Amino acid sequence: MRGKADVKKTAAAPGESPSVLIDARIDELDDWRGKMLARLRALIKQADPDVVEEWKWSVPVWSHDGIICTGESYKSIVKLTFAKGASLKDPSRLFNSSLEGNVRRAIDFHQGDEIDERAFKALIRAAATFNKAGKSGSPAARRRGRSTSRDPLPIHLDRKSVV
Repeated sequence: MRGKADVKKTAAAPGESPSVLIDARIDELDDWRGKMLARLRALIKQADPDVVEEWKWSVPVWSHDGIICTGESYKSIVKLTFAKGASLKDPSRLFNSSLEGNVRRAIDFHQGDEIDERAFKALIRAAATFNKAGKSGSPAARRRGRSTSRDPLPIHLDRKSVV
């Protein structure tokens, strides 16, 4: 069973810019998925002007002090998987996929879906902030109950009950 879209995968040539590879992926997806991925990319850049575009695992990756999210395209969805999504607050309930895990969360976008741009940008900013707090091992992040690189306890565990 094929999960990926019926387009050839953009392969990274040595020294090729990730942004160029992402452009090529968008061009390959010459239907609503390409338009959706392009729109999401623009919103990510608006939300975090310092975001770094990367190309890993044959998919676009957006990072800021660690991976924020990956952009995958399938036959009927465009999926953004947030590397540390389970640790992020999502008051607008944008996450609608990969909800059962302890680390990642995803948003599946279908043809015709509207994007809540305000909520989406807030989620991107929250992911970047979380990455930055984890990278610095910030005591403030630990007080807020979020795990950091020096504090690997999952968010849902009560520190007093852990021996």
